[in-house]
Amino acid sequence: MDLKKRKDNSSLPPQAGSLSKSPEIVDMHNRKSSPDSILEAEKVEKKHGGWKAVSFILANETLERLGTIGLLSNFMVYLIRVFHLELVEASNVINIWSGFTHLTPLVGAFISDAYIGRFKTIAFASFVTLFGLITLTLTASLPQLHPASCSNNNPINCAGPTKLHMGILLLGLGFLSIGSGGIRPCSIPFGVDQFNQRTEEGVKEVASFFNWYYMTVTVVLLITQTVVVYIQDQVSWIIGFGVPTGLMACAVVAFFAGMKLYVCVKPEGSIFSGIAQVVVAACKKRKLKVPAEDDGSVTYYDPPVKASVLSKLHHCNQFRFLDKAAVIVEGDLTSDGVPVNKWRLCSIQEVEEVKCLVRVVPVWSAGIIALAAMSQQATFTISQALKMDRHMGPNFEIPAGSLIVFSLLTICIFLPLYDRVLVPFLRRITGHKSGITLLQRIGTGIVFAILSMIVAGLVERVRRRRSVTSGDPTGMTPMSVFWLSPQLILMGLCETFNAIGQIEFFNSQFPEHMRSIANALFSLSFAGSNYLSSFIVTIVHKFSGGRNRPDWLNKDLNAGNLDYFYYLLAVLGLFNLVYFWYCARGYRYKSGSPIGGFEKEEDNKSFSDVEMSSKK
Repeated sequence: MDLKKRKDNSSLPPQAGSLSKSPEIVDMHNRKSSPDSILEAEKVEKKHGGWKAVSFILANETLERLGTIGLLSNFMVYLIRVFHLELVEASNVINIWSGFTHLTPLVGAFISDAYIGRFKTIAFASFVTLFGLITLTLTASLPQLHPASCSNNNPINCAGPTKLHMGILLLGLGFLSIGSGGIRPCSIPFGVDQFNQRTEEGVKEVASFFNWYYMTVTVVLLITQTVVVYIQDQVSWIIGFGVPTGLMACAVVAFFAGMKLYVCVKPEGSIFSGIAQVVVAACKKRKLKVPAEDDGSVTYYDPPVKASVLSKLHHCNQFRFLDKAAVIVEGDLTSDGVPVNKWRLCSIQEVEEVKCLVRVVPVWSAGIIALAAMSQQATFTISQALKMDRHMGPNFEIPAGSLIVFSLLTICIFLPLYDRVLVPFLRRITGHKSGITLLQRIGTGIVFAILSMIVAGLVERVRRRRSVTSGDPTGMTPMSVFWLSPQLILMGLCETFNAIGQIEFFNSQFPEHMRSIANALFSLSFAGSNYLSSFIVTIVHKFSGGRNRPDWLNKDLNAGNLDYFYYLLAVLGLFNLVYFWYCARGYRYKSGSPIGGFEKEEDNKSFSDVEMSSKK
């Protein structure tokens, strides 16, 4: 059907939602909204909220992370020493579980947005997380729930776990995955809900909330990787698991203590169903002919946006196929200008929101391999540390699980320097207000991930040679564990640029009410990286040996070639860097107009701005 013949719209019913028919419609190139929409926006009254409410949310988030991360920060060592799993088995348990944990936020975001809201989702997930921590604590406390201890110096030669042992262990991990699925996608948006983002002060408070959120996460990691890991490694696994469980119980109490102060936004229906409606409507109208440029020959459904929406997205010429979902044809509208079927006609705003998601997906996929390199800090790096001299002074031995502190300290030290020194310096060179663009920041993180894997391979080669030369029957190496610090420092720089850059990128490039998806998408990146890491580990373990040669990831590190595995990740990182550059070089910012007359500088960006260009 050629829609140019319908330019006069003579056969169409009166369209309250049409762009050209009503003065009260929000024009997609006009920064003023209709009187009705402004009036509705003013009716949204924040009775409570603010920093008082946010303090309880941050307390819950901090204590919850202290509990879950504290219990799991040394989990690789727990699986090897207490459950007597082999190196590859323990690595796969952690990677597969972590991947599943980072998938569940998609389900949590759907349930929260469509049915029960963020408060109820976090409340339910907090109780489930507490049950998971209690279950895992019982595996350490009750002798019937873990393999019998043995006097052998090499735990992997002892009796392994039974089906009951593994079943209870996986049950506890499953509870933690479900709990994470409810807390992770909702905690940041729930905190943002406590501020009125239609005011300049509210926008500043949201930015401050993000800073406090990231700071609490870093502090939590520092505490868990030092104090909690030391208790688990040197004092008792029972106490080391019991303390995080107690902290999680405090997190539940803290969350409900502030319930009278919270602003609870009602669920407005699932964003996922809205995305599906746009795709289905576009497919149903696939035979329509839409001009390459919007020349006015086609009428789009463009009603006023909801009061809860903060910005009206501009109509762009990317992915024009999706525009067909918003094209009005005969029979699409009722006499009141309302769509007869939402699965056949969607608004321009809904179409542009889907375009935001489509634009981000290629960039998102490129971050998976870099995060896969980061995941090695919790697996093979710890196994290396167990075979090295971890003494710092005559009486203190560094727990193997605490080595990630090198990465965390790098983040804490470098972030202020980056913000106060490097950004102003780069701003003078590039002219960009942030020094470099978000995607340049993510790409820099990918480079640091590659360098980290190269350095890790070189260090492991030296460690294995010295261990073989020393002839220690237990495989211990007369080499300080601080040799692992360069690769961990580089990985800290990777996280500073890549991981934090991804969080900021997703939250800035999605519409405000899609932040649950933005945070779920970042979790999905970790899920992909964990499954990719597990897949690579399994393939390398199965096919790298042969002809009387042990595989690269042999349980005896000195007999294997762990350095080759690190080099393999570095090579994959190089290919990924090329793919990322291809995806990012033509990326374009989202563009929109604030609703309600309040403008922000960052909302004035044009779709002609290409992200990888340092000059704007």
